[in-house]
Amino acid sequence: MDKEQVMKTVKDGGVKFIRLWFTDIVGQMKSFAITESELEVALENGMGFDGSSITGYQDIEESDMIAMPDPSTFKLLPWRPEENAVGRMICDVLTPDRKPYEGDPRYVLRRALARAKEMGYDHYYVGPELEFFYFEDSNGTEILDKGGYFDRSEERRVGKECRSRWSPYH
Repeated sequence: MDKEQVMKTVKDGGVKFIRLWFTDIVGQMKSFAITESELEVALENGMGFDGSSITGYQDIEESDMIAMPDPSTFKLLPWRPEENAVGRMICDVLTPDRKPYEGDPRYVLRRALARAKEMGYDHYYVGPELEFFYFEDSNGTEILDKGGYFDRSEERRVGKECRSRWSPYH
């Protein structure tokens, strides 16, 4: 989709809000919403946000950042009602002088792909690594295992009891 197609889809589909998605430096998705009345300006100029609030982004003194929506990523969120629908677009993160932010994972990927191409690699695959979590309760509020990758833990919580999870390889 291009900008005009996004605008038409939003107008014709009764979309009221558009979520602008981007990730922090460790891959956690961040987002904020704009209204359909802000969409045209967002597509032209991007939307400002406070980069000091995002892990791995800027210090408070240099906190101004721009989320620039990529119209080719526009989709309606299928889990939202059709009436007053909500869309989303993935954004590039820019500095106030409109240059790509060095810590934006999308920009990092683009640079890596360009470097690979310069090295003669013309065919490669890139994809996300999906994660999932087990929850102790049906509300999804208590995580069963609080360990992370490469964490060394003598005991890890499993269900309501603790079991030793030590091995010589930890």
